[in-house]
Amino acid sequence: MLSECLDGLNIRPDGIYVDVTFGGGGHSRAILEKLTTGRLLVFDQDPDAVANAEQWKDDPRFTFIAANFRHIKRYLKLHKAEKVDGILADLGVSSHQINTPERGFSTRFQADLDMRMNPNNEKTAREVLNVRSATELQSILGRYGEVTNARTAAEAIFSARHNSPIETVNDLKGILMRYAPKHRENKYFAQVFQALRIEVNDEMKVLEEFLMQVPEVLNLGGRLVVMSYHSLEDRPVKNFIQKGKFDGEVEKDFYGNEIKPLKSITRKPIEATEEEVKRNPRARSAKLRIAEKPE
Repeated sequence: MLSECLDGLNIRPDGIYVDVTFGGGGHSRAILEKLTTGRLLVFDQDPDAVANAEQWKDDPRFTFIAANFRHIKRYLKLHKAEKVDGILADLGVSSHQINTPERGFSTRFQADLDMRMNPNNEKTAREVLNVRSATELQSILGRYGEVTNARTAAEAIFSARHNSPIETVNDLKGILMRYAPKHRENKYFAQVFQALRIEVNDEMKVLEEFLMQVPEVLNLGGRLVVMSYHSLEDRPVKNFIQKGKFDGEVEKDFYGNEIKPLKSITRKPIEATEEEVKRNPRARSAKLRIAEKPE
């Protein structure tokens, strides 16, 4: 949904914009094409993304920030861009990460259970599986993967690792295969891997910390554009835009006016067209939300 993202940002040629999930640089390229004297600052904690940014290293409009976007306010201040006109976040794991076997994100490849978006971080999926208690594993699988038999799966993992450590994708699949619903094995393992990936990368906390800083760094009239791929990501984005917080009801002032830092531009999330889903099956689950800081 590239064009929808660009429309949502409402780009001015002289504006300052942020792409907090640079990845392969597709969105960034499209934003730069619309800028003249403006600036684009991009975040990515994955060292592989550095190579993708090389093509713009001499472009004065472009700044690459090798950091997690949970630190957006700090790094924008460091790069003298304390207020910006638009922020884009394309959440989840990148296609490059999924398709690189040794990163351990995909159920399709035999690889070590890594799943770190930043390879310099210490916590890996292997560590989570071999160290956490059965209760903790159940919580991770149930909360982040919505795995229906989370307790059974957690106990199976906890029991199996006492015989030998769980090191690889096939080790984990071998343990859980008997518990995967018949004819729905792929979806089941996708849920398990999603849960582990979210835990390893602290994704939900990162998202909340990021969203809390957005109103501080947006100019009046500035836009937030967020693309999410599952309900766990979409829910906090939706709640923060609609209520200014992640749970409970929206607060009101003495006169009954709602107190929230952003206003929603999209009444419902924008979803991919049938044509786009045919070109990119991953877009099937994408939900795009757009918000603005009121003037």
